[in-house]
Amino acid sequence: MAKINTQHSYPGMHRLSVRTPDEDIERIGNGCIRTHSLCEDASSELQGVISVEGRHVSESQTSSFTGSGAMARLSRFVLSVRSWATRHTHHEDQRPDSFLERIRGPELIEVSSRQSNIRSFLGIRERPGGVNSHWPFARFNVNYSNNTNEDKKEEKKEVKEEKKEEKKEEKKEEKKEEKKEEKKDDKKDDKKKEEKKKDIFVIDPSSNIYYNWLTIIAAPVFYNWCMLVCRACFDELQVDHVKLWLFLDYISDVIYVLDMFVRFRTGFLEQGLLVQDEKKLRDHYTKTLQFKLDVLSLLPTDLAYLKLGLNYPELRFNRLLRISRLFEFFDRTETRTNYPNMFRIGNLVLYILIIIHWNACIYFAISKLIGFGTDSWVYPNVSIPEYGRLSRKYIYSLYWSTLTLTTIGETPPPVKDEEYLFVVIDFLVGVLIFATIVGNVGSMISNMNASRAEFQAKVDSIKQYMHFRKVTKDLEARVIKWFDYLWTNKKTVDEKEVLKNLPDKLKAEIAINVHLDTLKKVRIFQDCEAGLLIELVLKLKPTVFSPGDYICKKGDIGREMYIIKEGKLAVVADDGITQFVVLSDGSYFGEISILNIKGSKSGNRRTANIRSIGYSDLFCLSKDDLMEALTEYPEAKKALEEKGRQILMKDNLIDEEAAKAGADPKDLEEKIERLETALDTLQTRFARLLAEYTSSQQKVKQRLASVETRVKKYGSGTLSVGETEAEKPEEEKKQ
Repeated sequence: MAKINTQHSYPGMHRLSVRTPDEDIERIGNGCIRTHSLCEDASSELQGVISVEGRHVSESQTSSFTGSGAMARLSRFVLSVRSWATRHTHHEDQRPDSFLERIRGPELIEVSSRQSNIRSFLGIRERPGGVNSHWPFARFNVNYSNNTNEDKKEEKKEVKEEKKEEKKEEKKEEKKEEKKEEKKDDKKDDKKKEEKKKDIFVIDPSSNIYYNWLTIIAAPVFYNWCMLVCRACFDELQVDHVKLWLFLDYISDVIYVLDMFVRFRTGFLEQGLLVQDEKKLRDHYTKTLQFKLDVLSLLPTDLAYLKLGLNYPELRFNRLLRISRLFEFFDRTETRTNYPNMFRIGNLVLYILIIIHWNACIYFAISKLIGFGTDSWVYPNVSIPEYGRLSRKYIYSLYWSTLTLTTIGETPPPVKDEEYLFVVIDFLVGVLIFATIVGNVGSMISNMNASRAEFQAKVDSIKQYMHFRKVTKDLEARVIKWFDYLWTNKKTVDEKEVLKNLPDKLKAEIAINVHLDTLKKVRIFQDCEAGLLIELVLKLKPTVFSPGDYICKKGDIGREMYIIKEGKLAVVADDGITQFVVLSDGSYFGEISILNIKGSKSGNRRTANIRSIGYSDLFCLSKDDLMEALTEYPEAKKALEEKGRQILMKDNLIDEEAAKAGADPKDLEEKIERLETALDTLQTRFARLLAEYTSSQQKVKQRLASVETRVKKYGSGTLSVGETEAEKPEEEKKQ
């Protein structure tokens, strides 16, 4: 026999089975797809023979040309011939992988490809370990005749190197993909940065820039509303100043166009935040009715000048549709001005003048249509020099319009039907204008004097009370002078009443802005927490004392402390004349008495007489308000008490033994009294609840008893009828 050399060999440690699951798969494939050829039948028999022979092969054994090894080599030769024949009969153009050629041999690649087709049809997946491979003996091609250990090692090294190269290539590909993703992320970040850089300029509707623009756009709107109708009715006004009107008209058109750009960049609030997205701003504006009116107001209707001439300014009446900007300007100005009532009156007068102006122009236009001087109602004949001047035409028409709309003068009666109809409409408009004037002016004047009227009502009520109680004239004069001081110095405002509609945060900010600097001057509050200072600021109450009034007297119980905002106070002797010390702005007193420090020799009693020299404006902080605020700040309370002790120790006004003693029995008694009152209130509430419960329980029992008796008498079927009949008279009694 010819000698057969194999290119590669594998260790023989793996044993081959006589029958594998792949043979069953092949039989199924033979029955489902195609029939075996003669070569394939022979190959299956040879496979069994070779698998049996392969069992007796060991790692240390070398094959020979005789014996059972020859049979195995012959079978492999037959298989190679069969694979060559099948490759040429099926015309397969696929080129086998070079790696498979080196490892498995070229003759087995075709067999494995056909086997994979069968597996794909049957839905059987091939295991990575090769357990389901078609030719198991090919995987373990044991031939040690010509292979040495060095060849085996070289082959293993090549396989390892190829695997390493594949791993390196996979790592390189992964690195490339990571770099690509990083580049994409960098590009996204760059785009975000560019978008941030490209943030459009958005105008805040509450800013000064927006208000200034409203001032600018209000001017051309007001110009169009005043001059267009006048130019359309009085031909001389249009003809004599054509160039001026064209210049002003197109300047106003330019401002109108700019106003549309401003509207596209005007922000609006969404969830409390100013929207700055260009698309959202554009969509928000284009969906409004005002956008349509703005577009209509910019239609180039004055192109008809080219055909009709320049003496038709009524072609520009579409510019009047921008009047909303004028109203918006008036509203913003009213909220910003410090004299809103005066502005409202001026605004009302302006509206009335514009209505009278339009009515005068329409009157002159109707007179021109009917004919000047044709009757007594229309404008006189313009051929008369006295009535031919432009100023006389406008003033006469304005005079007639004012008399008609205000209904306070006599005008020539109408003659024709058109004149009667126009006069009737004018009278109706005049009645509305008169009612508007009277109502608005009256309310504005009453609002302007509301504070004075309220203050005067208080003074009158106090005067009546003092007169009724027969108070001395001296005391009555002092009370009246005190009220006069409050009114002249504008101190009649009740801060709580004014600020009650504001949220707590804004109240606190206003109080901090007004009173915090004053409160920080007090020694015991200088190092306190900011939250405690804010709480105390909200509890400060302004009080005003007249000349000679005692703020406190020696021996009085101290229930509040005082901070001088304005004025002068004197610490006087018991006679009220001798002055020891004069206290001025920023001074304070009474802070120790409201802390109620243990061991204080004076207790919570006042230790001096303090009297107001002139009118004094003070801030008052009561003991109850301070203790209420300190309940939330126990550490601050301890710090304040410690500062108070140090002050008393410096002045030698504290008893250390009493301070070291336990709680004051008076405080315990007060606490017990509070608990008793709380228990009394709880008992009364419980008694009420118990009474309500017992009464409701009795009612339920009565209703159940009545239901039982009805069921016994009439049965369950007539119960509903009986209940309705019984409930009717009860409802009638209640009514």
